[in-house]
Amino acid sequence: MANKKSAEKRVSVSMKKRLVNSAKKSSTRKQLRDARLAIENDSPDKKQLIMEAMKAVDKAASDGIIHRNKAARHKSKLSVHLK
Repeated sequence: MANKKSAEKRVSVSMKKRLVNSAKKSSTRKQLRDARLAIENDSPDKKQLIMEAMKAVDKAASDGIIHRNKAARHKSKLSVHLK
């Protein structure tokens, strides 16, 4: 356990950030999954779902939740199906 007040605060802050980052990462994965399912089922709203997933990936990369190269890779795979 932490011995100093500043160390206790760091533990508290890092746990809160971990929960927020975990929730954002989970949400991003869900949107990617929804977009992939829409592509597989040739859903009429697949373009909208793909765009929402791309936006979520961009936000996750800008927040540092996922690496920017991983975000680019996800977006590249999704953009193939926009045509």
